[in-house]
Amino acid sequence: MRKVNALLRVGTFSGLNRPIYVLAGLAFLISVTTLTKFNYITPISISDRFCNYHGSFEGHSRVGSQTRQTLEDVVLKIQQEIEHLKVSDSLAEASAPSSASSELGSMSRHIAFLADVLGLIQSVHTALHVYEENIVASHPLKQQDGDPSEYFLREEIRKYVRIKPNRLGKQNFMGANGTFTSIGHACFAMKEDLEEYMDYDVGEICNDDWKLAQKLMVHGCDPLPRRRCFARAPQLYYKPFPINDSLWKLPDNRNVRWSQYRCKTFSCLAANTTARKGFFKCTDCFNLTHHEMPRWIEQGEVDPETNQTADFLIPEVLSIKPGEIRIGLDFSIGTGTFAARMREQNVTIVSATINLGAPFNEMIALRGLVPLYLTVNQRLPFFDNTLDMIHTTRFLDGWIDLILLDFVLLDWDRVLRPGGLLWIDSFFCLKEDLNDYLEGFRALRYRRHKWVVVPKRDKDEREVFFSAVLEKPPRPFR
Repeated sequence: MRKVNALLRVGTFSGLNRPIYVLAGLAFLISVTTLTKFNYITPISISDRFCNYHGSFEGHSRVGSQTRQTLEDVVLKIQQEIEHLKVSDSLAEASAPSSASSELGSMSRHIAFLADVLGLIQSVHTALHVYEENIVASHPLKQQDGDPSEYFLREEIRKYVRIKPNRLGKQNFMGANGTFTSIGHACFAMKEDLEEYMDYDVGEICNDDWKLAQKLMVHGCDPLPRRRCFARAPQLYYKPFPINDSLWKLPDNRNVRWSQYRCKTFSCLAANTTARKGFFKCTDCFNLTHHEMPRWIEQGEVDPETNQTADFLIPEVLSIKPGEIRIGLDFSIGTGTFAARMREQNVTIVSATINLGAPFNEMIALRGLVPLYLTVNQRLPFFDNTLDMIHTTRFLDGWIDLILLDFVLLDWDRVLRPGGLLWIDSFFCLKEDLNDYLEGFRALRYRRHKWVVVPKRDKDEREVFFSAVLEKPPRPFR
């Protein structure tokens, strides 16, 4: 840091009566600012970082070495000039020269010095530009379609998408030489919507645009880009109820943060008036005391012809693997009741859903459970072979494409551990489509613990329910 400290003392000589001192210091600060802009250094650690710097980016270590050497040349040259000017000041005070030619010669020397310094700074700019261009050029999007950030007009999305080289040119702990920010390719097809989503004031409250965000997600622009604004919160937030109480108690209406649903309170959502709710698939699931309370612990309706039911009970499913089911995922449309019931059995369940017509995620969180805001488009954010159980209801049914079903089931298989359970809960479809769908489940080659097909009586008997509890096999690698 001695070099830096010497430079920072530039302005103290002769009471700032020589502009050259200030200009020399500013020239060095320009080079520092340039490097900071490119995220290679921080002002606090200039000397330490550059004196110990070694370029580690494969194929570009020479650029890092040249950058380091250039900065050292800048520091050395400014130091030498400072020392020379110190001597000149001392001699000037002793002899007090006053000739114009002497002053002109001194100014010429100062100008030449600044020209040399600026030339060195320019070489720093060039080295950094070459380095950044080499990082960007190696990205597949650059090779195929050019710089992805150039596709968008809104500056905030351009900043997000732009590839960002690591500081000092070093590989990060993930083995990458830069940050390649992820948004789905569908975001490029939904350019206008994404530009609107990223149109906000940095550091201010985000726009009330969750419906736009969900539209982007559902149509494949997933994951969404991060934003630099603050998410909207309830105007009158009240602390949630204590755990256990919160599981089966309707949240306080002061904790409402949505504005674009017909119902503006949890009480309205729980009321048995579906015309006011504005959502489907789960018309009564906000009614915790009457509709949700019995689910998975009381026997469902038994079909009189088959004497079977599509509703399995939690205790009988857990008895298949006593003590082994500890963590899992519920991929459903609902308010987290399955996770609440499993919590009573000391099983931790993450509930994945979207706010399809109602504030499901807010409700799940206020019940003291964990919501995962996730669409069917996205790969599950869990590592391989880690979950004990995956449960799904009201999510997979006869709307889903058969190839998409394969992708979904095999991603579930990826995160489910060997011996883990896949609980398909009341999948329904047209009778003529049943065999096609069942082939998708059979292709997993799971062990069957439960497997039933019963008529769905409310649709002119054209549809059927399918429910199953299946166990993932070990599949040892060869």
